[in-house]
Amino acid sequence: MDELQKAFTLFDGYNRQDPETLHFGGEVYPAEYFYAIKLYEWVLKLDPDAAEELLLASRSQHIGRWEIKRETYPPGKTGYLNWRSDLAKFHAAKASELMKLAGYGQEMIDHVQPIILKQRIKLDPEVQTIENALCLVFLEFQFEDFIKKHDDEKLINIVRKTWKKMSEEGRNAALQLSYSDKALALIKQALA
Repeated sequence: MDELQKAFTLFDGYNRQDPETLHFGGEVYPAEYFYAIKLYEWVLKLDPDAAEELLLASRSQHIGRWEIKRETYPPGKTGYLNWRSDLAKFHAAKASELMKLAGYGQEMIDHVQPIILKQRIKLDPEVQTIENALCLVFLEFQFEDFIKKHDDEKLINIVRKTWKKMSEEGRNAALQLSYSDKALALIKQALA
């Protein structure tokens, strides 16, 4: 087994420990394992010739996300941003640790970390591909749940922020997804 497959096995094994589950296609999945696979699949759709660094980042982008709970941070925007920043550092550190176990050297780890940390977004094409893929996973698999939990104004704001993060390629892919009537109406309002 080569290093990439070893790393995927380690990442997937770690994410399968997620206590939160979701149902999809008649199967039950650990949530972060499911989202990591979908993120990886979106990266390959967006960039069929994706470099190894990008593939590694896609499969470990939110590794172990359940370990740092949002409710351990203060409510509000500042608490949310601090939580997200700490999560990103945790994901990068955990991915690095598992990459070392898979046999990767520091040079490759140093290429993967900035992608996980989403450094130089809009400037680095690999970071932008990850951001596009993250937004597409959200729209395809999580947006409908958000609709049940939030009012229209908040949802329209979420769509606008999501759209702003994506490049033209990501936006075009987002417009090809299947949405419920309610989701589509919210997206149209957000983009009007």
